[in-house]
Amino acid sequence: MLVIYKGSSFRILIEAVSAAARTTAMVLFIIAAAAAFGWFMAFLQIPNMVIGGMSLVSESPYVVMALILIALLLLGTFMDLSPMVIICTPIFLPVAINFGIDPVHFGIVMILAAGIGLYTPPVGTLLFVGCAIGKVGVGEVLKTIWPYYLASLMVLLIVAYIPWFSLWLPALFH
Repeated sequence: MLVIYKGSSFRILIEAVSAAARTTAMVLFIIAAAAAFGWFMAFLQIPNMVIGGMSLVSESPYVVMALILIALLLLGTFMDLSPMVIICTPIFLPVAINFGIDPVHFGIVMILAAGIGLYTPPVGTLLFVGCAIGKVGVGEVLKTIWPYYLASLMVLLIVAYIPWFSLWLPALFH
């Protein structure tokens, strides 16, 4: 069924499809490059080196989880969510499994930590999109957003250190 809106033309449709194709191509290129980088890291045995390094620091899964959370939160300030997950999963998932952390639990913790990075400067994609939509300056938003950062960090710590919060629902389907 073809719907024609007043003021629409075939040229506008072509421009919209072209813009969508360019945006999709950019996102897919970023994901492809990140996937290739992730494979390369796994090929070079980087996860094994990270496991060895973290084993030198501590044998405690709680300390390892803290180190991974710090790394993910720092990376989240400079990377977008999709490339970060694609690059960090082959590195940190074997580490988490080696220290006895459930893979589903780790995945949820990783997405929460990466999600916090989406509204954390300097990259903070969601922060800038929200500011553009609301026509508000980033500095003005940052003055009022800090309670949400604290709440997000508290939720992240609760989920990271009390696995029940992330595993009760998957356990229902087991």
